[in-house]
This record gives sequence, C-alpha cells and structure tokens, in this order.
Amino acid sequence: MLRLIWTLSVHTRNFLRRYMPTNRLLDAIRTRRGLKWGVPAMLLAIPYLLAAAVFRGLIEGGGLGWLNLLVLLCLWNSMKLVIIGPVSLVLLIRARTREAVARRNTP
Repeated sequence: MLRLIWTLSVHTRNFLRRYMPTNRLLDAIRTRRGLKWGVPAMLLAIPYLLAAAVFRGLIEGGGLGWLNLLVLLCLWNSMKLVIIGPVSLVLLIRARTREAVARRNTP
C-alpha cells in the first residue's frame, strides 16, 4: 500500500512539474539564463491575486463550494511567484560571484 501511495505521489509530482504553467515558469527561471527574470515574474502574482478575489466574490455570492479550490490554487501560485523574485536575485548574485572568481583564476 505504501508503495502504491509513493508511486502515485511521484507520478502526480511529475505531471504537475511538466504541465502546470507556473511550475514550468519557475523551472525556466531557475536556470542560469532565466535568473534575471525572477523579479519581473513577481508581477505575474497580481493576476493570480485578482483571480482569487473574483473566485472569492463568486463564492460569497452563493457560488459553488469547489471554487474554494481555485482560490487556494491562485493564492498558492501567487505565493510561488512572489517568493521566486528574491530567491532568483540571491541565486544570480551567487552565480555571478562564481563566474567572476573563475574568470580571475583562469590564467
């Protein structure tokens, strides 16, 4: 049973990593070429927050309860995009420092 749950969770993670747009964006930002796009990607959190507000308004207006899942999804995606900005800056500074050290050590 544990093996089945483990396998299911691995396949779910692979599916979400491959096909969900924010995960693909975050994977692209974490590359060396994409680190410079971390801060502008933070702006994409705004539409997710607006969508969460719209879904919340629909729920409060008597909408379906499953819209709460969309609210959570939008909030989760906006948090991921807000966090990637500072993280990408730290990773970019670290990468540029390593490159400068490597350039200095090359004869």
